[in-house]
Amino acid sequence: MKLRTVTLTILLLAVALSCKNDDDDDVVVVPSRDRTEVYEENIAEIEAYLDTHFYNYDEFDFENPYSIENDNFQIVFDTIAGENSDKIPLSQRPELLMKQVEDVDVEGLIYDLYYLKLREGLGDEIHFTDRVHVQYKGNLTDGTLFDSAITPAALSLTTIGSDFGVVTGFKEGVLEFKTATSNSENGDGTVSYHEQGIGAIFIPSGLGYFSAPQTNIPAYSNLIFRIHTPGVTVLDHDNDSVPSYLEDLNNNGDVYDDDTDGDGIPDVLDVDDDGDAVLTVYEDIDGDGDPTNDIGKNGIPKYLDKEETASNQD
Repeated sequence: MKLRTVTLTILLLAVALSCKNDDDDDVVVVPSRDRTEVYEENIAEIEAYLDTHFYNYDEFDFENPYSIENDNFQIVFDTIAGENSDKIPLSQRPELLMKQVEDVDVEGLIYDLYYLKLREGLGDEIHFTDRVHVQYKGNLTDGTLFDSAITPAALSLTTIGSDFGVVTGFKEGVLEFKTATSNSENGDGTVSYHEQGIGAIFIPSGLGYFSAPQTNIPAYSNLIFRIHTPGVTVLDHDNDSVPSYLEDLNNNGDVYDDDTDGDGIPDVLDVDDDGDAVLTVYEDIDGDGDPTNDIGKNGIPKYLDKEETASNQD
């Protein structure tokens, strides 16, 4: 199972469940459970996990968090019991943070998304339309390992056009980290990444796969990802020289509701954002490769202003 194929996986599952023939007339499609009810169960399980488990914090150098020794630190979770009875639970660690994420399908449903941030990372910012290069291990709360990437996997965070994104909880968690500043070869074919983000994300099923089971992931399962964030590729989905994250003009995290010229094509996929018959890429008048810097007489970038039709095209 790969995180970036979730949209296609759910689509195929929906098609399979909706189609019947003479051989499967007695197939019963089970409707999804109420999302609010499931979330109440999910968050109770996640918070119980945080109260009863710890991670190997005594092996991390908090005095020098960006030391070379910490670069390859691997988070290990275990139960607080027996010889580990004196360990501090995840719920009481200062590295455990929480952000709230709205459900796109149920108005008023807000998820608490917990994430463990050992270090944010000192490299580049990660945007919601980017492709992140991430090392990860995905587990269920019972410890079942369902997916992993030892070498960095390139995962688009948001579905744009034919580019499939990841589950919402993974995206929202990764956005809290930055990338590595450099890397070095170890001489054995492996690479070490320096000063990258290191942490974990605890995802309720409503921000994961919800009612769509995956390989080794039952429906309504909470997910836990341990992550390193060595790199990022800033994407430009329509190749108009405007990074896709800058096409979210209203800054609401949704690039599909930004359509400057009202032609039905969102700016993130529109090669002529203002509909002036001059391609956006040619409205980079100063030739610095960034049309967003070319401000017109109306105080906005020329590529977003139909009154400004100047072009650097030969």
